[in-house]
Amino acid sequence: METYSMDLRERVIRAYDQKVGTQEHIAGLFGVSARWIKKLLKRRRETGVISPKPHGGGWTPKFSGAKLEQLKAWVEKHPDATLQELLDHSGVDGSIMAVHRALERLDCRRKKSRSMPRSKSART
Repeated sequence: METYSMDLRERVIRAYDQKVGTQEHIAGLFGVSARWIKKLLKRRRETGVISPKPHGGGWTPKFSGAKLEQLKAWVEKHPDATLQELLDHSGVDGSIMAVHRALERLDCRRKKSRSMPRSKSART
């Protein structure tokens, strides 16, 4: 979810201060929710600023830096390795989804193994 721009925040506050209408009316004019306007006004009242709060953080990736490079090298050496095999080899305490997301960040494509027979969906 993207934060609203400072320009929009300033225009909404200016409209509210000039008493253009109710909060619901102003919300309709600018295409925002009335609840967001209430929260914006509360933030201005309590802190004196209308800028968005900084990002709260989040999980750090399990594969970054040297571990990410090791994973890339291992995939290049063993393109048919499964995600579980890559995870086991890496020694990282994570999930196979962490390996999948790391491979997406690297833009790595793993080669599919041809151990299974081809499907019979072709015309005969």
